Amino acid sequence: MEGLLEEADELAESFQEHPDVLDAALISAAQKVEHYEIASYGCLVTYAKLMEHEQVAELLGATLAEEKETDSLLTEIAVSEANSRS
Repeated sequence: MEGLLEEADELAESFQEHPDVLDAALISAAQKVEHYEIASYGCLVTYAKLMEHEQVAELLGATLAEEKETDSLLTEIAVSEANSRS
């Protein structure tokens, strides 16, 4: 995760003089973080189910759904706004 955040900082610096692509670059960086979180929560849901902790699996599943929704919203913003300006 630290590497992804460092990469986001580097992107922000690299594109600071190019605001037309800065938003798209930052959305890309944010989606990398979301994908990392989606993979992590997906594994945790599976582990909770394997250990028969259904209530924990439900809670983690709700968080997983939120992460997926955030990723979808970022994609929507990228497609409808940021990438169309780049």
